[in-house]
Amino acid sequence: MNVTAAIPAYSIVLDAPEHSAAVEALYDDVFGPGRFAKTAERLREGNTAIADASLVAIDSEGVTGVVRVWPVTVGEKGRAAFLGPIAVAERRRGNGVAFKLMERAIGVCREQGYAAVILVGDFEYYERFGFKPSGDRFQLPGPVDQKRVLIRDLSDRAATLKGALAVPR
Repeated sequence: MNVTAAIPAYSIVLDAPEHSAAVEALYDDVFGPGRFAKTAERLREGNTAIADASLVAIDSEGVTGVVRVWPVTVGEKGRAAFLGPIAVAERRRGNGVAFKLMERAIGVCREQGYAAVILVGDFEYYERFGFKPSGDRFQLPGPVDQKRVLIRDLSDRAATLKGALAVPR
């Protein structure tokens, strides 16, 4: 007899101040202290996350996953969402938590009229979420491997996005 262990329930809620300590601990566990030195961090500094698209997954043990999404300007007039970081606790990896967090966050960005979602990550992983290489369309505020800059189009306007990514002023 093949018995499959039940996967404990979890819920997805808006990221809120009461989650901050647990979220930071999860990010430290997944990415380590080097995460602050990454170029992507320059797009988060001085920025305010898109509240409805920044989410946490919570199970009986606490915060088990998180995704944060940030508004960015692209070139002169473009507007996109910058996704990341996303992290899932070891106990939940492989259970679809990242997929659910990503799809809900991307759906909110679409509803709010963002032309696209941009991130820096491994294409082999993010392809399943509809991301594709952006080529050399975007310049980030620091060194980055352009092959890791990915985009998911949310509207016809995404094709016109090109230029430097920056924190909205």
